Amino acid sequence: MTAALRLARPQDLDRLMGLVAAFHAEAGIEQDADQRREALLPLLEGIPHGCVYLIGPGRAPLGYIILTFGWSVEFGGMDGFVDEIYIRPAVRGRGIASEVLLELPKALADAGLTALHLEVDRTNEAAQKLYLRTGFRPRDRYMLMSRQL
Repeated sequence: MTAALRLARPQDLDRLMGLVAAFHAEAGIEQDADQRREALLPLLEGIPHGCVYLIGPGRAPLGYIILTFGWSVEFGGMDGFVDEIYIRPAVRGRGIASEVLLELPKALADAGLTALHLEVDRTNEAAQKLYLRTGFRPRDRYMLMSRQL
């Protein structure tokens, strides 16, 4: 993979915080720095519920992908959710996200993951095209619903 992935660790927190803040600003996600730090740090410290990969060079990552894990009877085992994927605007359009979304699922399947899910803004046609190109399909009978606790 030319868009090298590296599992993020606690020492990557400051670098990651900047990338996540940029994504949240772009996506209109309201979250202060303390909330962001509290959500990211357990993933970097190795909790089994998810992980963060930095994309590209370690000193100046091009982006990141956050995965969370669950269990699905329907899909026959452990499944994952692409919680966030972000590529810096200056390097978008070079196939980096496509490469990550094509290659990472292969490695996850080899590790026992049975399905990978994501959600996309209904108005973001560019992201929808990317996800379709990389093998994700809408589930016509289903709609993601959430309840914040």
